[in-house]
Amino acid sequence: MKKMIITGITLALIAAVAATALALINSVTAPKIAEYEAQVVINTLTEVASGYEIKDKIEVSDDISVKAYYPIHKEEVLEGYILSLVGNGYGGTFSLMASYLLDGSVIDARMLNNSETPGLGKKAEKAEYMDKFKETGSKDTPVPTKKGQLEADEADSIGGSTITFSAVGKTIETGSVYVAQKGGK
Repeated sequence: MKKMIITGITLALIAAVAATALALINSVTAPKIAEYEAQVVINTLTEVASGYEIKDKIEVSDDISVKAYYPIHKEEVLEGYILSLVGNGYGGTFSLMASYLLDGSVIDARMLNNSETPGLGKKAEKAEYMDKFKETGSKDTPVPTKKGQLEADEADSIGGSTITFSAVGKTIETGSVYVAQKGGK
């Protein structure tokens, strides 16, 4: 019985030391991680803004896909919005940022946090991947959400990641509809 008590106390002490060490490491790394993530958002905003002036972030609470938007202006005239979007792909939930003109046309988009398949779905993180969506979203040019809506060479480039492509397309399309409905309001 005495041996079990000593073993229990020893394990409890080891667990306490380990928990304390993890808490200390977290207190050092958490601010650096938050700072890095904030910088990624700033860089992404700059990339998708395509030269437009970005105004202050406005949180959205009544939409499951749109989490926030940033009005974009040129010479103090509202030209469109950058949306912070959430979608559901093959690897689970992902986030992306996309910029739109007031009619819902896509200016540019970038994938942020995701758990898509390395080598396949992870291609969506590349700027070239998002080129498929540029200048879509108008009434004449819908956002592609299926592989069959792409040219043959573009369709081949997404081989093996059809679910990711469809999810990204549908998320960007949702943003396009949101912006078109919002218009200049």
